[in-house]
Amino acid sequence: MQREDPTFGHWLDAQHRRAASAMLMSISAVSLEKRRPGFGQTVRPHRGSIVASPVLADWDPEPDYFFHWFRDSAVVIEALRLLLEAGHVGPEALGHFSDFVDFSLSLRSLDGGTLLAERSWRERCSPQFEKFLRSDSELGAVKGEKVVAEARVNPDATLDFSSWTRPQHDGAPMRALVALRWAHAVPLPRDLKLRVAELVRIDLAFTERHWREPAYDIWEEEKGLHYYTLCVSAAALQEGARWLEEEDEPALAHRYRLEVSSIHSRLDGFWLSESGHYRSRVLDAGARSSKELDISVILAAIHAAGEGAMHTVDDPRMHDTLDRLEALFDRTYAINQARAAHAGPAMGRYEGDVYFSGGAYYFSTLGAAEFCFRAALHSDKAAAWMERGDAFLQTVRAYTPASGEMSEQFDQRTGAQSSARHLAWSYACFITCIAARRAALGRALIRS
Repeated sequence: MQREDPTFGHWLDAQHRRAASAMLMSISAVSLEKRRPGFGQTVRPHRGSIVASPVLADWDPEPDYFFHWFRDSAVVIEALRLLLEAGHVGPEALGHFSDFVDFSLSLRSLDGGTLLAERSWRERCSPQFEKFLRSDSELGAVKGEKVVAEARVNPDATLDFSSWTRPQHDGAPMRALVALRWAHAVPLPRDLKLRVAELVRIDLAFTERHWREPAYDIWEEEKGLHYYTLCVSAAALQEGARWLEEEDEPALAHRYRLEVSSIHSRLDGFWLSESGHYRSRVLDAGARSSKELDISVILAAIHAAGEGAMHTVDDPRMHDTLDRLEALFDRTYAINQARAAHAGPAMGRYEGDVYFSGGAYYFSTLGAAEFCFRAALHSDKAAAWMERGDAFLQTVRAYTPASGEMSEQFDQRTGAQSSARHLAWSYACFITCIAARRAALGRALIRS
């Protein structure tokens, strides 16, 4: 139904251009300067860093997202590759990727012990903000591969000394996956290939060693084993094994494939037959979470982009999970109660979310749409999947202003944008979603 609207395609093209332009504001934002007076800190981004939002907010009321998150930056760099392949950006994209690799490698030298020895940063912090600082013992332990579990760093390649939920283990596999996709899809200069190989080896080794260990989820809220982290870990090790075979390292490739099999076996246990969906997490000591039905499971499928019957967009159990999520948000979000017949429900993260407006989220709604387009690629019900994906996009259209600006959320009651403005992840999700839609449409043309 959506494709009968002659303005829909025009909007998709226009918003794609706006999203690409806006996302680039977060990459190597070297012209910006972020001041955090309470912490006595001034941050000037280095080339290759990616800020989650380039808006200089300070919880006033918008959140301070002027950090380089490992996971978010990988999502952005993946979207940049898709823009390059589609001809929507020029050779400067390769420069951005090269800078990203260099920035990522530079973080290996970070050492919390050096920060502790310096001490003046604590003296510059105002007394009211001391409660937000990390402890000496926590900071002192950050060095070597533990830097990769930091979740985020300052975009000037310094450690974040504020309190946050750590460790997180999704950054390394996501970064490895994206770097390998660049290496496979884009002709890279020899020196960049070598640096990519160095970064990929670091991240794959980290993933192999730590995937069994509890960490925090992608929302940085609960510690345990998480479907998203395990799913992208398996995908990274799988892609890494293929790459290592090309590098004539069959023994390490075989070892990684054994790890993939172990992770998939663990993921099988996340299925809740009584609820009809994959659970997003298994908490420490077997505790149950109220956030088990979570859009992060759907994001795992599209970010991992794996192959096979299970834990991919072709998995019937994953389809059931999307159905349960769609029903949940259709029921609980006020803006979904009077939605147009051709529009899908605005999607959130999980039931009972209280962060800012508690959703809806652009990346959730776009993630659901991308899932549908990817599912259409190998399905005998491709037309139905395409229509469902377009319905989610119609909802995104309804709550995106003419400027094309995308924040993190659009309010579940009013539809007004909230939380971080110009969220790079929101723009990246639109770009990857449209790439998946175009691929599905291309496959449909071939079949016809």
